[in-house]
Amino acid sequence: MSPTFGRERAFALLSVGLLLGTLVAAGTATGSAPAAGTDRRVGIELPDVEENPELPTDDGVARVDGERYDSVAAALDAARPGDTVRLDGRFEERVVVETPNVTLVGDGPDAAVIDGDGSGDVLTVAADGVTVRDLWVRNSGYRTETNDAAVLVEGDGVTLRDSRITEATFGVWLDGVSDARVANNTVRGRERITPLTDRGNGIQIWKTEDSVIEGNRITDVRDGLYYSWASEVVARGNVVWDVRYGVHYMYSDDNRLANNTAANNDVGYALMVSKRLTVVGNVAVNNTGSSGHGILLKSIDETTVRGNDLVGNENGLFLYNSLHNDVRRNLVLENDVGVHLTAGSVEERVSNNTFLRNGEAVWAVVGERVTWNESVGNYWGDATVTDVDDDRVGDGRYEPAGAVQRLLVEHPSARIFASSPAFDAVRRAERTVPLLDVPGVVDERPLTEPPHDDWRRYYVRN
Repeated sequence: MSPTFGRERAFALLSVGLLLGTLVAAGTATGSAPAAGTDRRVGIELPDVEENPELPTDDGVARVDGERYDSVAAALDAARPGDTVRLDGRFEERVVVETPNVTLVGDGPDAAVIDGDGSGDVLTVAADGVTVRDLWVRNSGYRTETNDAAVLVEGDGVTLRDSRITEATFGVWLDGVSDARVANNTVRGRERITPLTDRGNGIQIWKTEDSVIEGNRITDVRDGLYYSWASEVVARGNVVWDVRYGVHYMYSDDNRLANNTAANNDVGYALMVSKRLTVVGNVAVNNTGSSGHGILLKSIDETTVRGNDLVGNENGLFLYNSLHNDVRRNLVLENDVGVHLTAGSVEERVSNNTFLRNGEAVWAVVGERVTWNESVGNYWGDATVTDVDDDRVGDGRYEPAGAVQRLLVEHPSARIFASSPAFDAVRRAERTVPLLDVPGVVDERPLTEPPHDDWRRYYVRN
């Protein structure tokens, strides 16, 4: 871009911006943002996970058909398919289940614990159809290079539920299995191990298919849920906090994330090199670490991102080299940047989203003009939208990212003026008046009312 052209563009934008500022002050536009008032945003309530639960002190007793055994291994040796092995007390051993269709059950996580003494895998389920429930499994080995896990699942059709996992490198490792169910467990790693990358993951889902991960509480690990070459896995209702990535996908197609919560992490949902995902009804709050994304889509295609709450993150939604995704009905609230587009992410369908109180609604590092929709657009809290026919859809376009943003990218020294009244006026002008056909994002039919009328639940009055 020549210096002469740059000066002409800036002058034109500034002139129209000042004119529009006068019109706005006179009250000629409608659809302005809800006022901030005196409210303040609050965090969300996270599960109350006991930090140092008291270990059972009695020596462990295992029972099968009324017979008593002093070790889990001895009881399993005696068990036949279909039997239930009942545990009570404290067992210090590493256990391998090789009998199919048995149930390993404790009298509750506070009453029955298997302790691996800090070495290797604690409980290995090597048979099909096994159920493990109401147990406390703790103290795996420390080595990430050998994937030391509290619970290693190698059989198909295994259920692990209502249990507690602590002091683990990897909490649960699903190792190339199908039809697994991991439900209503608490998984806590080793908080004292830093950095986070030296820990293992909460639930590792490796080459696993047709499985369900639901209702788990995961903290103090590296990544909460980690997918690698997994497919047709449903993760719903899980809560992950104080980790690196709440959910991390790599090379995992055709999976579903629904109604999960990721808070206070580096990244809420880091989805990479996968396609045909369904990401619906999730919450990402206060993910502000070194990356700081609510949802990261990196090389993600043909994916639905719908009905998620992205609140208080550095980037609400970050799209990198991702195409043909459907982004609808998400609440994008009080992020530093609402949506960040880069690396050719220019063919998304984006509509019926609510953008409110973000530092920048959209930051677009793209080489072309991107039109997100043609019929029904999004709600922009800082837009001035006219609606003559009162159909709640604006009569003109809105440009959340365009010439001014491009100017800042090309001339970083201009950032010192980015928050000035003059630049604000220019932004208002370029978003509503089609001055120049420059790279950026255009919403052809912005909404006059937010699709989300419950966004204030994230605030309290001072």
